Amino acid sequence: MPLAFPPPTAARDDLDGLLLLGGEPTVENLLAAYSRGIFPWPIEGLPLPWFCPPRRGILRFSGLHVGRSLARARRQSPWRISFDEDFRAVMRACQAQPRPGQDGTWITPQLLRGYTALHAAGYAHSVEVWDGPELVGGLYGVAVLGVFAGESMFHHHPNASKLAVLALAEHLRARGASWFDIQQLTPHMAALGAEEVSRAEFLHLLAAEQDEARMLF
Repeated sequence: MPLAFPPPTAARDDLDGLLLLGGEPTVENLLAAYSRGIFPWPIEGLPLPWFCPPRRGILRFSGLHVGRSLARARRQSPWRISFDEDFRAVMRACQAQPRPGQDGTWITPQLLRGYTALHAAGYAHSVEVWDGPELVGGLYGVAVLGVFAGESMFHHHPNASKLAVLALAEHLRARGASWFDIQQLTPHMAALGAEEVSRAEFLHLLAAEQDEARMLF
């Protein structure tokens, strides 16, 4: 049986939106979590924590910003972009990506196994950016009830991860989605037009966007 998650509104704002400790990132638990706007974020020394933060990053496609240099990079790029071609390689590259201000990575072996199983079940997806046979950028996330939640991205060359985001946004918009969850607002995503909303607004948007019939991939 999946974990019995408390309602997201019960999250502890004084603990960054902590909702629950424990359990495993099984396919059942991840599906139950993401359908409620909840995600796991490991903290060393603790049972697996699950969060629904008081502030949430989202990217509305109506507000997507493509600056001149990025537009030029997209037009001139020799790179090939694919979907779900090498999910595990993307996760491992995200795991190895240096993060300013962070010591190590939150993508633990436990999460690598959990999201790989979720991918095999058809709910976790990746975007790959290729320079010939070399994987130079990408991202991965989870699609549940017609809503995509981005988990992590990486790049080995400038603009590679941004081009992955643009490809994902175009893909999702063509299938009826109007935004996707980015969990935390970063300068990288803010430059693309992402914004931060309250938990209440996020949960309202999530409920309005969820559609069991919408197939994103």
